[in-house]
Amino acid sequence: MRLVVGLGNPGKKYKDTKHNVGFMCLDKYVDDNLGKFKLENKFRGESLKLDNLVLLKPHTFMNLSGESIRLVMDYYDIDVEDVLIIYDDLALPLGKLRLREKGSPGGHNGIKSIVSHMGTQEFQRVRIGIDSNPLIAAKDYVLGKFSKEERTDLNKALTKTSEIIEEFKNSKEFTIIMNNYN
Repeated sequence: MRLVVGLGNPGKKYKDTKHNVGFMCLDKYVDDNLGKFKLENKFRGESLKLDNLVLLKPHTFMNLSGESIRLVMDYYDIDVEDVLIIYDDLALPLGKLRLREKGSPGGHNGIKSIVSHMGTQEFQRVRIGIDSNPLIAAKDYVLGKFSKEERTDLNKALTKTSEIIEEFKNSKEFTIIMNNYN
């Protein structure tokens, strides 16, 4: 069993914000594969099981994402090696993907929570660039919505990430996936 987690914040207020890129990626994958998320209180999030793959959108809010992920991992007995986390990154240009097998949280509170609940920084991840704006505080910027112009680059990134999820689902070696998309 493999787990793909898209990070974001639940609720209409946060829908389509830059911090919800992880949720958007999972929504794109599910739309392409004709599935539907179900709210699962036992996981504190929305989930969908497709064959050997579990998709999760934690509803614990970004800063407590690790709690929801740990619940799913324990329920399905999923190893850290079979987890992929998708999230936004202010340090990357808009739409740029960066895949890694380990790394520090880099100031991302969702990743800090995941590291705390997994007990390791060594897990597979897809970082999606949302860019930054030095004139806007980071916490305000990430909660802003994408402009019409930004949507073009975002949509390309969502499509590529959907392909990555499919390759991950099919147990393709993550090193190969990284080489194809980095």
